[in-house]
Amino acid sequence: MSESFPVLLQPSGMRFDAPAGASVLMAAQAAGIKLPSSCRNGTCRACMCLMLDGSVLYGIEWPGLSRDEKEEGWILPCVAQPVSALEIQAPLAAPLEPAASAPRPLTGARR
Repeated sequence: MSESFPVLLQPSGMRFDAPAGASVLMAAQAAGIKLPSSCRNGTCRACMCLMLDGSVLYGIEWPGLSRDEKEEGWILPCVAQPVSALEIQAPLAAPLEPAASAPRPLTGARR
C-alpha cells in the first residue's frame, strides 16, 4: 500500500489525501476538488499556491518558480508531490462540477 499525505486547503477547509508520487493537482481532482490549472507541466503558473505548512518534492527543477518564490513557500501543485502533510492557501479551490448527463437523442416527429 502506497503512503499518502493529508492536504488541507485554505480558506475553504476542504481536505483530501495525496498519494506519495502523485501531483497535488491530480490528487485533488481524484478527490473531486478543482484547483486552477492550465499547462500541467510547471511552466504557466496558473496553479501557483502558497504552501502554509508541509513539504513537497519536484522531479526536476521547474522553471515556473524563482528561488525567492520557493523560499517564500510558493508551489506548483501540477508538478509538486507531497512528502508530508500539507496546508495550502488555494482561494479558488472548488468542488468539481458533476458531469452533465448526456443529452437525450431526438426521437423524430412529435404527434
